[in-house]
Amino acid sequence: MIELLKHIDTQVLLYLNSLNSPFLDKVMWFISERNTWIPFYLVLLGFVIYKFKKQSWIVLLAIIVLIVLSDQISSGIIKPLVERLRPSHDPVIGNQIHIVNNYRGGLYGFISSHAANTFAIAVFLALLFKRKVFTISIIIWASIVSFSRIYLGVHYPGDVLCGAILGTGLGFLIIFVLNYTLSSKKIIAKSQEN
Repeated sequence: MIELLKHIDTQVLLYLNSLNSPFLDKVMWFISERNTWIPFYLVLLGFVIYKFKKQSWIVLLAIIVLIVLSDQISSGIIKPLVERLRPSHDPVIGNQIHIVNNYRGGLYGFISSHAANTFAIAVFLALLFKRKVFTISIIIWASIVSFSRIYLGVHYPGDVLCGAILGTGLGFLIIFVLNYTLSSKKIIAKSQEN
């Protein structure tokens, strides 16, 4: 069963990675670059501070804990434990992968830290603000960032899917913890009033 899943994962990767063009190379490189999203993160930071005022430090602390957990679990625990080579480093299919800007990533790719981190942030903020348009938009953002990693040939779809599942779970966990901390019920209620 595992071999069948690996085969499907590889075939889907090869298909999606083959849908490349010089234009998409530039777009996906831009999307995948962490520094690209600094202005977006600053806007979200400003919105959290505006929304929660003096209580914003609790939400910001929760976001910091969320990102540290997501990044450390994905990169610090799972990748070294599983040791699944990235497609770009896989000797069997590495020469079939379309590589952009000669970027191959680190040696191991399971699970995708990009997917884990973006979905953790997206799910946490979606549950925090509970606004339909915001929720749809931020989930689309996390999905596009995650897909860019497949396009660039540095993750299998399974790496991204499992990263998204981890991030989603952590987003739910941290919002749950936030809801049950001393003053958080007031914070969540306040965000829904505005």
